[in-house]
Amino acid sequence: MTMHATSAVDAFVEETGFGNWFLRTMTWKVHVLNRALNDLQTLLPPGARYDRVLDVGCGFGHSFAELSKRFSPQLIVGMDMDPGLQQRAGAEARACPSPVELHAGNASRMQWPDKHFDMIFCHQTFHHIVAQEEAMAEFFRVLKPGGVLLFAESTRKYIHSLPIRVLFRHPMDVQRTAPEYVAMVRQAGFDLPDSRVSLPYLWWSRPDLGFLEWIGKPLPVEREETLVNAVAVKP
Repeated sequence: MTMHATSAVDAFVEETGFGNWFLRTMTWKVHVLNRALNDLQTLLPPGARYDRVLDVGCGFGHSFAELSKRFSPQLIVGMDMDPGLQQRAGAEARACPSPVELHAGNASRMQWPDKHFDMIFCHQTFHHIVAQEEAMAEFFRVLKPGGVLLFAESTRKYIHSLPIRVLFRHPMDVQRTAPEYVAMVRQAGFDLPDSRVSLPYLWWSRPDLGFLEWIGKPLPVEREETLVNAVAVKP
């Protein structure tokens, strides 16, 4: 995910070399991507079909096969700011059972018409985007009525933690808490009751990397959340 533009709307912060390496690991696929999708699926309204899916910030395309397996869409559109998207995600797109189109583009200024997609999947991408309100408004615009936003994000608590600041690169002044992300989704016009919000406190997002739980200590009840997953519906 690479930023070359300079305007506030276009701004997107390039990942570090370590970050790009990590996005190719099984830890990312199993413990980050798949766990988020597992959680999000439990929050989805039952029985709906999602024929046209937009994957925002698709990166190396590891989500394509999972989206295909879980939702059987007629088309997946993978969008990312990286101008090398075809090289990064092309192999995963070609291997996906569902048709995949790749588009290098900006989440804050999308090219598609209104009411174009049935689902938007935005996983661990939003904390790279500077113009977040504009991007969320675009999500709302391009979704059909009844369409869903699958939103899975790291919060300010996690992005501002020392290991993440050292190993990864993000626009630090735009990071939000879990309640702030939920409020932003609702303010954009989405229907998002508390019952479709999940706050997983996964081991890799904690300061101790899960050590205290491993030795039998209970998770803290009073804490600032590190992750937020939400399934929002466009009315």
